[in-house]
Amino acid sequence: MSTRLNPYLMFRGQAEEAMTFYQSVLGGVLDVNTYAQFGGGGVPEAEQGQVMHSQLTTNDTVVLMGSDAPSTMPGQVTNGTVSISGDDLETIRGWFEALAEGGSVDLPFEEAPWGDHFGQVTDRFGVQWMFNSPPGR
Repeated sequence: MSTRLNPYLMFRGQAEEAMTFYQSVLGGVLDVNTYAQFGGGGVPEAEQGQVMHSQLTTNDTVVLMGSDAPSTMPGQVTNGTVSISGDDLETIRGWFEALAEGGSVDLPFEEAPWGDHFGQVTDRFGVQWMFNSPPGR
């Protein structure tokens, strides 16, 4: 069995919408389970339809997970930054542009001082993404 690091994003009632959007950008297979499907998880009745766990699998190396933080889990939801690197410049550029739609470009995806193409975007759900692709690809 191989080991992999899987980003896990948290939302407040937007997990299904966000994960469906990420599937439209990255492709792959999306599995979504609600709190109700797992016996409620102790969350209020009004939140039973929210996402307890979702997983977007695009290939053996790209797996993105997410869920809704219920009201019983107080505090601010923060997701850090998701970083995507790869040799396929046009695929990386396409993902950057798609995630920027409805969000904001924090740093344009262009050649960086170290020679790679690099850019940063905050998507419409407030998740920050960094993209990097080496030159000559």
